Amino acid sequence: MMGLMPSEETRTTTPPTVRSSAAQDAGKPGGASARGWTMRLLVLGIVLSALNLRPAITSLGALLEEVRDGLGMSGSVAGLLTSVPPLCFAVFGVMAPRLARRFGAGAVVCAGMAAIATGLLIRPYAGGTAGFLAGSALALMGIAVSNVLMPVIVKHWFPDRVGSMTGLYSMALALGTALAAAVTVPLTDTLGGSWQTGLALWAGLAVAAVLPWLPFVRGRVTPPGAGERAAETASRGQAPTEHARVEAPRLRMARSRTAWALAVFFGLQATAAYITMGWMAQIFRDAGVPAGTAGLLLAVTMVMGVPLAFVIPRLATRLPHQGPIVLALGVCGLGGYAGLYLAPAAGAWAWAVLLGIANCAFPLALTMVGMRARTGPGVAQLSAFAQSTGYLISIPGPLLVGVLYQHSGGWGLPIALMSALMLPQMAVGFLAGRDRTVEDEATR
Repeated sequence: MMGLMPSEETRTTTPPTVRSSAAQDAGKPGGASARGWTMRLLVLGIVLSALNLRPAITSLGALLEEVRDGLGMSGSVAGLLTSVPPLCFAVFGVMAPRLARRFGAGAVVCAGMAAIATGLLIRPYAGGTAGFLAGSALALMGIAVSNVLMPVIVKHWFPDRVGSMTGLYSMALALGTALAAAVTVPLTDTLGGSWQTGLALWAGLAVAAVLPWLPFVRGRVTPPGAGERAAETASRGQAPTEHARVEAPRLRMARSRTAWALAVFFGLQATAAYITMGWMAQIFRDAGVPAGTAGLLLAVTMVMGVPLAFVIPRLATRLPHQGPIVLALGVCGLGGYAGLYLAPAAGAWAWAVLLGIANCAFPLALTMVGMRARTGPGVAQLSAFAQSTGYLISIPGPLLVGVLYQHSGGWGLPIALMSALMLPQMAVGFLAGRDRTVEDEATR
């Protein structure tokens, strides 16, 4: 049932004489067709949701100068604005597993998409910086819970295809990120030049993402194998009730070195990603690159994740240690930062490509979340811990970049900070890539 925390070990108990809907469908004409329709609808929901997980941020990055002028923001306040996403992800992401246990993962993701649509629609017209921040926070709340639950849903519904499905939604996430960066400025110009309209139009994509999740809201759709798990539970003699579930033991993530390494890796790659999304277009504009071209350069950085987000998770699941991938991505990031410092305009396209490759640490981190836990409940707890802790770690980065930019009058110090943070990211990512699971460490 979609309302359960995803896991091969999560049990939905039913009386021995009553089969789950999935088992009943198997014996009915058209049952296999109904299950196929359900899985296609779920894949559509995952893809549309992933498309909505970054446009709220990159569309703002493309129009940050216009928003700053329109709302009268200083560089420090703009830095605070670019720190809001990780803050919201940390605060609201930790709530996702509890909400999913109570209401169902499908219902939470559906509500998350609705929150994104509402927040994106109201924030440009809320009036003033405070209203803009409040609307952004509402949209980011929806993104936060969906961020945490995507690996959980994949683990539950596609336990044998974690790598490929993680690659699919990571690819969709990268596509949505790049699309918002590339077309926000041209669309804004086409629609009259109002930055409010340019930001609000992305609410339509979020509305579309609500629809595929509606059948999953009440948890009436069960994943493949639900009937077999129910029969197994009954054969063990456990007291059956139609909606009862056995809660998985809670892991003490703070005791796991692997969980901490993954959380710090997640936080440092998120720091780099949100600095890039929030400030890279401005770096290019300050170097003399036209606004439209700067948006395209940001889009190139984001679109690099489309093919690589599919390749890297599949490669990672085939390797016993993901550390070498971490190091390769880190080297690309250092090369991109060096280029931004030495020749930001002359080699702009090359630096955009290198930083885009480095940003693929995000799908790698998501893949490692699925690999560092054996069970669905373990993945849910690790995902919440790693993402919430990681986003807390990432909060100061974009803010500090804004402060350094304003007070130094240039990009030398901010770029030096970005380069320095890449080194510990490579170190902890190498540790997080070791072949071990949090269940072995967090239950001791």
